[in-house]
Amino acid sequence: MKPRAIIHLDLDAFYASVEQLDFPELAGRPVIVGGSFERGVVCACSYEARAFGVRSAMAMAKAARLCPAAEVRPVRMARYKELSERVFAVFRRFTDRVEPLSIDEAFLDVTGCERLYGSPLEIARNIILEVNQSCGLIVSAGVAPNKFLAKLASSRSKPAGLLEIKPEQVDAFLLPLPVESIWGVGPKTAESLHRLGIRTVAQLRRLDRSALEGQFGQAGGLLFELSRGIDDRKVLRDMEIQSMGAEETFAADLTSEHELNREMLRLAVKVSGRVRRAGLRGRKLSLKIKYADFSQVSRSTTVSNGVDTTELVYRLAKKLLREHRRSGRSIRLLGIYLSDWVPPTGGQQGLFGDEQSRERSLDAAIDQVQTRFGATGVVRGTLLETDGSEERRKRRR
Repeated sequence: MKPRAIIHLDLDAFYASVEQLDFPELAGRPVIVGGSFERGVVCACSYEARAFGVRSAMAMAKAARLCPAAEVRPVRMARYKELSERVFAVFRRFTDRVEPLSIDEAFLDVTGCERLYGSPLEIARNIILEVNQSCGLIVSAGVAPNKFLAKLASSRSKPAGLLEIKPEQVDAFLLPLPVESIWGVGPKTAESLHRLGIRTVAQLRRLDRSALEGQFGQAGGLLFELSRGIDDRKVLRDMEIQSMGAEETFAADLTSEHELNREMLRLAVKVSGRVRRAGLRGRKLSLKIKYADFSQVSRSTTVSNGVDTTELVYRLAKKLLREHRRSGRSIRLLGIYLSDWVPPTGGQQGLFGDEQSRERSLDAAIDQVQTRFGATGVVRGTLLETDGSEERRKRRR
């Protein structure tokens, strides 16, 4: 059987690169994108900032101490999403088998695309070139027979690189790597392997499956396969992805119903937009709540004919919060997720059928404007009003 051809594509330092793209004076300078210094974390940083030891998820206060000369930029998620959608549109011009991993990362299955677009390496090279020319962004890529090896290849080609691992090159590439390179080998597993005298993939291969499963349980079987470059997982298209969602950790814990409703509307806009772009509706809507003490609860509801409109996502999530929120407790994070897919033309008309039809007309108009003019081309009035300063709100009264 012909080997698969999988490409892993990763936008280099995406948020920071967008800031340098939009503000050319930042080119070549250390840039940190993140939240407030009081409790924020680094969302992204340029390679110039990484040279000082700054890393994603680091406390902003620590990052500022490590690199005091860095230009600190706020998160502009609408702009990042706008460019991400343009980049993914490039990906989909080469294959419909695209699995988004995040806003800046994806797997592509280009098996059998040679007649149309050339070899897998040529396809990856052309994608990199087109993304750079049309979007001004840099992509690193890995080409390999499976997802595990493709991601390893792209990580070792950063920044701005391209690496192909052919089937006959797997052992030469994989065996010298440290065991930490294998998916699922975190600090605790690595420590256990080190105690067994295992520090490289070559040493790990000396253990058979039963020995690894005896030591690590079910994870031992995965270690056995990955150490041999075996990974049979498919590239999953949007329809095959279990759920789509968005969540937000707030700069300050929220308590007021008005603020919480506003943030849920933001999330509803994000989630419903992504679901509509994928041509799906979700029967199951889930709400994730994390409180200030980091305790967490999730609740869900089901709509028989599926949900894809902003207004219904918002109303259902708001209802779940009202019914299940612990009274008076401040909230650190909210998340909304849709799952259990049904095609837009499928499903029976239910309680919300006619209402969603009307709401879809509004969503379609907004989607069309945002596609042409970007995410800020049109904004729902509720968000526009609450995004303004206190002075602007006073003027509206």
